[in-house]
Amino acid sequence: MRKVIYSMGVSVDGFVAGPDGEIDWAAPDEELHQFYNEQTRELGAHLLGRKLYEVMLTWETGDDDQWSTESEREFADIWRKLPKLVFSNTLETVEGNATLVQSDAVEETARLKEQTGNDVGVGGAGLASALIRARLVDEYRLFISPVALGGGTPFFPVPGERMELELVETRTFTGSSVEFLRYRSV
Repeated sequence: MRKVIYSMGVSVDGFVAGPDGEIDWAAPDEELHQFYNEQTRELGAHLLGRKLYEVMLTWETGDDDQWSTESEREFADIWRKLPKLVFSNTLETVEGNATLVQSDAVEETARLKEQTGNDVGVGGAGLASALIRARLVDEYRLFISPVALGGGTPFFPVPGERMELELVETRTFTGSSVEFLRYRSV
């Protein structure tokens, strides 16, 4: 049975994007980018909502010359090879190694969990919120940046329910002062 892993950068006050959707504060340095690469390489598929798909599209379709570091070039290669399911009722097509899914995300994710294979990543707070409410997320990976945004898109659903989590891993990235916290649902 596959695990569903929700992984995103988050501010110390719990937001994945600022009040105007800004995510510039979460740009990784080289050390953190390498860690992202390792984590992404282990996935068997990635689930995205429309907004995150559009943000990540440059990694899918961009020219290799646009990446300035080896970690960025490596991530682009990993991302292109990774199968992606894009949940959207407004998109008509998707590009690259992505499949557009217009059916229910909860049902599709439950079906994917029952399959064998590598774990499934989920990104995008809206999609993740639906999967969290349905109790389909097995693991939470927070990359906490040293910034308070004061508002924006929350990492966890609002309103939310109490959730019991078990801390299974921590790591500090010294160059960026990002704290990585990995929790398992209990």
